[in-house]
Amino acid sequence: MRDAPPQPWPDARPLPAAFFDRDAQTLARELLGKVIRHRHDGHWLAARIIETEAYYAAEKGSHASLGYTEKRRALFLDGGHIYMYYARGGDSLNFSAQGPGNAVLIKSAAPWIDAHCAADALQRMQANNPDASGMPRPSTRLCAGQTLLCKALGLKVAEWDAQRFDPQRLFVDDVGERPAQIIQTTRLGIPLGRDEHLPYRFVDAAFARQTTRNPIRRGQVEGRDYHVHATPHQLVEQELYP
Repeated sequence: MRDAPPQPWPDARPLPAAFFDRDAQTLARELLGKVIRHRHDGHWLAARIIETEAYYAAEKGSHASLGYTEKRRALFLDGGHIYMYYARGGDSLNFSAQGPGNAVLIKSAAPWIDAHCAADALQRMQANNPDASGMPRPSTRLCAGQTLLCKALGLKVAEWDAQRFDPQRLFVDDVGERPAQIIQTTRLGIPLGRDEHLPYRFVDAAFARQTTRNPIRRGQVEGRDYHVHATPHQLVEQELYP
């Protein structure tokens, strides 16, 4: 039996592979509040997941619907593999879910600073991801999009595509944060005719204004454009942490 990889610090709670081995929509919801930690240039950077999108092989909006290729290999591997690709010139981060071709896109996040991060973690993330004029991007917009998130954390397709998590370098940490409400709506950037109507986008309601596009912005109507779900505060992954 292979030994478990060493923890980066005693109280770390890296999500195990079993956490990802579930329906893509369920996984997309349960990832909200979890923290992505990446050791970049010798220092830990981190961001709390606030927006996700679920994708299935059987629907037209997913990469997997186009069929298996070596580049899409990670989508067809067991839950918990990292799938990265280039979108609009930047890197995008996805995690494979239960079932071949099913996955969750990490759409946006919020910078997370704690004792395990570099003392200047926010400044490092801003240096990784300056605005168009080269100035520090505001913290509320630093990870507000899939490519901005990867840029801020220093995540690259060439390094992480089709890899497993490594607690010494990149993992998703359960820090005990859970959204009180989740907004469910349609995904962004799906072309017409490719199942753009499917409500597979999930947002932590407390961070709605920090996401790729605010789902409750002016003109949006609850019940028509989005739905809000209360979330029970219970450790649904309790059995995953022996």
